[in-house]
Amino acid sequence: MPLTDVKARNLKPKDKDYKISDEKGLFLLVKKNGSKYWRLKYRINGSEKLLALGVYPLIRLKQAREKRDDARKKIADGVDPSLTRKLEKAGSGKNTFQAIAEEFLTQNTHKWSPSHKAHLQQCYERDVFPWIGSRPLKDLTAPEVLSVCRRIVDRGALETAARTKQFIGQAIRYGVATGRAERDVTQDLKGALPSPVKTHYHAIVDAKDLRQLLIDMDNHKGSFVVRTALQLQPLIFARPRNLVKMEWSEIDINNAQWVIPAEKMKKADRHIVPLCRQAIELLNDIRPLTGSGQYVFASDQGVNKSGHISRETPSATLRRMGYKGKQTAHGFRTTASTLLHKQGFHSDMIERQFSHAERNSVKAAYCHAEYLPERKKMMQVWADYLDNLKADNVIVGDFRMTQ
Repeated sequence: MPLTDVKARNLKPKDKDYKISDEKGLFLLVKKNGSKYWRLKYRINGSEKLLALGVYPLIRLKQAREKRDDARKKIADGVDPSLTRKLEKAGSGKNTFQAIAEEFLTQNTHKWSPSHKAHLQQCYERDVFPWIGSRPLKDLTAPEVLSVCRRIVDRGALETAARTKQFIGQAIRYGVATGRAERDVTQDLKGALPSPVKTHYHAIVDAKDLRQLLIDMDNHKGSFVVRTALQLQPLIFARPRNLVKMEWSEIDINNAQWVIPAEKMKKADRHIVPLCRQAIELLNDIRPLTGSGQYVFASDQGVNKSGHISRETPSATLRRMGYKGKQTAHGFRTTASTLLHKQGFHSDMIERQFSHAERNSVKAAYCHAEYLPERKKMMQVWADYLDNLKADNVIVGDFRMTQ
């Protein structure tokens, strides 16, 4: 006797799984935990097979019968519905946005620097794959991409949102070139995102305000890793992307310096950062927590939990601390540069510390350690000044290295 919705709804679990037949091979499998599954028993090429048609009551009786009839039509045409489904799943897995983006990364590795590839990979894994990674590329729409980018805009990272749209477009165009998409839907998003305005990074250059900022960072109650990154940044004023990627293998404690490899630097030139006493103390404090891994500022969250914190994390933390529009992580470079120049430190020495490109081709030929002894002294004087500023033991702005 055929099933009814009332009968299907009232079926109770037993000590063992059992099935209740409907008609034409359709039956409802009742598991001992109470779950109910639609199954179709059929024969093709002399073999008996089962096809899953969904879960009751998500799939009602009428829907299950429609699925059964569709499958029986395929069987009548000599098409095995189970095999068709497996092929569709395999194809969709290879043609998802994530699969194609990862293939795009692999195929272009030889064209990029390791740091650029790592940046793309991190962007995809953090901001894209969780939202649209499983979508078949041919079905991806412009509104879906826009939704991904707006999540980034909402956290205030306008430039990152623009770059992410660009990176998504690159992967889609690779899919178009390999015949798995018809067009780049990101082209429909021109003007849909707020334009990142190119401005100077927000930076505090008033000593009294800087004192309060330093105290607030010391008292930050969030992640110990993030707090340490914040405390270290004004001491070394590195580019944020270099700061968060600091590796233990790059730290030379004996010579009190951080050697950043050329492939990580903006100008592809190795850079030496002298480490003051205070910086070494911070590194020694965090070593028991992250010293067994690769990165000093190891991440313990999200898709990047085996890597480092995001380069946006320090600035985002400053915003949450109330310094939005006042100070960014990159802004510490402006803070240090302004105060060091005001105090008369040699411009070439300061610029070398900031790893700025030398415009003079003859000067540019000097070794990586140019001004290193002088820079070591300058960095220690700067760190001592910041300590005294926090302790309110100095006249505002009054510090200078004896030359």
